[in-house]
Amino acid sequence: MANHKSSLKRIRQTKTRCLRNRYGAKTMRNAVKKLRGTSDRQAAEEFYPQVCSMLDRLAKKNVIHKNKAGNLKSKLAKHVHSLA
Repeated sequence: MANHKSSLKRIRQTKTRCLRNRYGAKTMRNAVKKLRGTSDRQAAEEFYPQVCSMLDRLAKKNVIHKNKAGNLKSKLAKHVHSLA
């Protein structure tokens, strides 16, 4: 266990950030799954901007890599446009 005050604080900060990042990543994965499972085009077109916004926010905060966010957005857009 750490002895320095700054080390103890750093451990607390890391734990808090880890939980926040894990929540954001899990929420993002669920949203992507939900969008991919949608077969209704209108519902998918309404939900797509929300998912893109979430991906951009997580990439901005370095929870996921910016290229991963771009790749997911591209694939989801392709899926939404393929719906009849």
